[in-house]
Amino acid sequence: MNKDIVQYNKAQTIEDSAICDLLANAIDAVLKESDSKIWHAHPVWFINDNPIVGYSKQKKGIRLMFWSGSSFDEEELSVKGGKFKDASVFYQNSHEINMTLLNRWLKKSREIQWDYKNIIKRKGKLEKI
Repeated sequence: MNKDIVQYNKAQTIEDSAICDLLANAIDAVLKESDSKIWHAHPVWFINDNPIVGYSKQKKGIRLMFWSGSSFDEEELSVKGGKFKDASVFYQNSHEINMTLLNRWLKKSREIQWDYKNIIKRKGKLEKI
């Protein structure tokens, strides 16, 4: 696991740290080809410099966000962005994480991608990869 992400996870409360560690290990296991780093103060995984998945601490809990998640057609990813193609789920406890769903979403995140890497060059227009 990326050392900066380890530090991010350790800086959380005990329960939030457990959630973050579980998510990071699952993401690393499924998206082996991805690169990870702290981006805009949160752990994010990229494939070919395109942001795929990340998580952050918010008031509702740990938010797991997929940049292209609204295209996954997954009702459990209920928190959808407006302008972009992101979708999220919140966790308050590590026991809430359904590993079968998480693994399915991670596989979809590799297969279903919108091109965020070039969004500025395209003046805010997203294109499917």
